[in-house]
Amino acid sequence: MNSSILIKSKLIKEFGKNSYENNTLNKTFLADIVFKDKEKLKILNSIVHPEVLLHFQEFVLKNTNKNYVLYENAILLENKSNLFCDFIITVTAPLDTRVQRVILRDNSTKTSVLNRIRNQWSEEKKTIQSHYVINNSSLEKTKIQVNRIHNILTKKQQ
Repeated sequence: MNSSILIKSKLIKEFGKNSYENNTLNKTFLADIVFKDKEKLKILNSIVHPEVLLHFQEFVLKNTNKNYVLYENAILLENKSNLFCDFIITVTAPLDTRVQRVILRDNSTKTSVLNRIRNQWSEEKKTIQSHYVINNSSLEKTKIQVNRIHNILTKKQQ
C-alpha cells in the first residue's frame, strides 16, 4: 500500500489526500473510515487485494524452488485467497491478547481494534476451515507448534 503507485492513486481518489501522510499510508485515517462502514471496507479491499494477490503470485513464481511459501493475509478466507493455497494455517490468541498486541503495534485505540475485528470472520469460522491452527498465547508454545507444522510440510521427522 506504500509502494504501489496504482493502489496509492486509487486510495487517494476514493478516500482523499489524507489517505497518505509524508508519502506513507495513513492507517489510522483509513481505519476510522472503513471499519465503521462496510461499503467503504469493500471498496478498500477491491482496490488493495487484487494487487496484493498479483504480487503474491509473482512472488510464488520466483520461489518455486522453496519447500513452501507462506502467504500472510488477515482476511484470506473472506476474500477467497485461500483458493490459491494448498494448506491454511490460522493463528489464534485470546481476544484480549490480540487487542493489546494491535494497540501496541499500531498505537490504536481499543475501539478501533474491535471495529477491525468485527469486520473479520470469527476465529471459530476460520479454524474450522484450516488445516493447522497455532495458538499464539506464548512465544515458546508458538515456536513448538510452528516447528511441528514446518516438519510436517517438509516431511521431516521431529
